[in-house]
Amino acid sequence: MTKITCFCLLLGLAFALAAAAPPKDDRYYEMRIYYAAPGKLEDLQARFRNHTTKIFEKHGMTNVGYWVPLENPDNRLVYILAYPSKEAREKAWKDFGADPAWHSVQQSSEADGKLVDRVESIFMRRTDYSPKIATSTGKAPRVFQLRTYTATAGKLPNVHARFRDHTVKLFRKHGMTNLGYWEVIPKDDTQPNTLIYVLAHPSKEAGEASFNAFRANPDWNKAKTASEANGPIVDKIEAVYMSATDYSPIK
Repeated sequence: MTKITCFCLLLGLAFALAAAAPPKDDRYYEMRIYYAAPGKLEDLQARFRNHTTKIFEKHGMTNVGYWVPLENPDNRLVYILAYPSKEAREKAWKDFGADPAWHSVQQSSEADGKLVDRVESIFMRRTDYSPKIATSTGKAPRVFQLRTYTATAGKLPNVHARFRDHTVKLFRKHGMTNLGYWEVIPKDDTQPNTLIYVLAHPSKEAGEASFNAFRANPDWNKAKTASEANGPIVDKIEAVYMSATDYSPIK
């Protein structure tokens, strides 16, 4: 084989691999948590179902998923949007806020008082080991688990490495569906230290059984021990089981 032929074969292989690789998802993500006023969660959901999600789409926002916690004393609605960029996000919300259709919906829906007491907003970027973030409808009813990891100072890269090399695969092995993994973008100039991800399970009981089996897996314990040779890499873990709303793209 000549050098030219070899070079052509390698070039062709490179092009083939590039074509087969999934496009990079560098969209700007936002998780929003709405705390509905007492007795107003159903009214808030009706507004999203019938109006808000459509107006979001009109202004270039991508509806990713909408959920409510299974145990929900705070009347929370959790949802994730995606935008082409941070700048696109700012323009989209400015246009949304000025849209006469939104003003009409807001005014009519709040005739008897505001529907939302408080809103939290978290900006995120997709990790390199996250599955593609797309519409995903389970064949049977599912529950979802929102998990938030606060890393030990300076250890978020270690957390990412453990998920990338071990955890995601072991979750899958134990029957958990990986839906999406995001790194939280700090609001100041500090280093990122938070990982947020969403799993799906056939039921809450199935999710708990899967995690019990995962924690007992020798491969997990080996990976955990190795990753924490110089100390813990996670300070806090928060987990919330949720159900998808009927208007959520992900169910």
